Amino acid sequence: MNHAGMLAHVKKRKRPVEAGAQGQVEVKFKEVTLYLVERKMGSSRRNFLTSLARSKGFRVEDVLSDEVTHVVAENNLAEVLWAWLRGHGLRDVSRLAVLDISWFTDSMREGRPVTVETRHRKKVFDPLLILYVYCSPPTAVANVSQYACQRRTTTENHNKIFTDVMEELAESSEFNESKGPCLAFRRAASVLKSLPSAVHCLEAIQGLPCLGEHTKAVMEEILTFGRSFKVEEIRCDERYQALKLFTSVFGVGPKTAEKWYRRGLRSLKEILTEPNIQLNRMQRAGFLYYSDISKAVSKAEAKALGCIIEETVHWIAPDAILALTGGFRRGKEYGHDVDFLLTMPEMGKEEGLLLHVIDRLRDQGILLYCEYQGSTFDVSKLPSWRFEDMDHFQKCFLILRLEQGQVEGERGLQSDPGDSRGWRAVRVDLVAPPVDRYAFALLGWTGSRQFGRDLRTFAYKERQMLLDNHALYDKTKKLFLPATTEEDIFAHLGLEYVEPWQRNA
Repeated sequence: MNHAGMLAHVKKRKRPVEAGAQGQVEVKFKEVTLYLVERKMGSSRRNFLTSLARSKGFRVEDVLSDEVTHVVAENNLAEVLWAWLRGHGLRDVSRLAVLDISWFTDSMREGRPVTVETRHRKKVFDPLLILYVYCSPPTAVANVSQYACQRRTTTENHNKIFTDVMEELAESSEFNESKGPCLAFRRAASVLKSLPSAVHCLEAIQGLPCLGEHTKAVMEEILTFGRSFKVEEIRCDERYQALKLFTSVFGVGPKTAEKWYRRGLRSLKEILTEPNIQLNRMQRAGFLYYSDISKAVSKAEAKALGCIIEETVHWIAPDAILALTGGFRRGKEYGHDVDFLLTMPEMGKEEGLLLHVIDRLRDQGILLYCEYQGSTFDVSKLPSWRFEDMDHFQKCFLILRLEQGQVEGERGLQSDPGDSRGWRAVRVDLVAPPVDRYAFALLGWTGSRQFGRDLRTFAYKERQMLLDNHALYDKTKKLFLPATTEEDIFAHLGLEYVEPWQRNA
């Protein structure tokens, strides 16, 4: 084949005016450079409108830059849009014509850039003020501590759009046994939960602790597209779906879930019908009452259970000390279970208390399941140099029957449509430390998980102390520090007391 002859007959194509990015169509309106905001618009519609505009001679940029003169958005709030633009590091955003899609539609109909009218503009009363309010770091940023125990975090989360994603990424990392990324995402979520207002651009988080480059990249993606593509990918992952489903069963941890997944199991039904799977007693209860205990417990249900436990405990020991702990003590509206701490004013009297409570609940006919663990607490083994998720106090994990008539409020009992039983099964945990350890246990069982972790880290790194659910040990003085209240523990650590409802880190 004569390649030289063939090449000789190939004509050189003339370079079109403003070719390439403009789809090789001549740009007619060189004084206007458009940028279409994909946020809320979607990629498919943006691509279509881009092609339409270029076909009519408009210059349209795919990347926001200082060359852009007209920014067109659809269904974006003006304040949020201006804040988003400010976060892209442009030299002077005030020169931009920030416009609603109506200007674009009018221009396409006329075949030319129409005059920008007031109705076209994405208006704010003072764009520069809005940019300052939305994109400047909050006034308290300089005082945001890296430790959750030095922040006050209520249940009012202004940045749920970010923290939900961070927690899913943390959960995925935990399933993959990637402890570093898991902790990093949880710490980032904890910081964002503590902020007094919503984050609308990356500049607003400059100077905040615990927000690494990976976290910022995820946040930028959410700010740009309204979602995280990584999380959407994770949600579609078969392994993640299976492990999340399996670990939702009471008594099933990540290791067991992974084992079942590797055996090719993908559903709860497959587990129950697999003859080689031997469920332990707790897991059998988890499957038996799955439809109930997989549903959230409401604050009204927790209050009803509190009345039941209080009446039961005080029937046995009128002077017993009882406290609701966990998320409900922190003011949460819903939780997975309900936790209680109980003890006696006199040392040693708490021994056997839980067994009497269990017998009483059984006599009342409301005890559906019980797993009792006796105390293994040994003061001679303190201080503990390694924190354990479970303390050594006597405890029991229960499933109780809660009746419709016991729950106050309009909604009453949480139940599925068509469920006419009039009762549901609810998870309840009871822990009974000796009274001299009560304050430490109360602090530990109140949570949240990140608050407790940071409190222990602060004690160790900043105060050279060891803290867990049993005790506080001063390494420099080589002695245990006594505490009868949580306030005593904060005082020993040199921390301002943080109320339980401010520990939702």
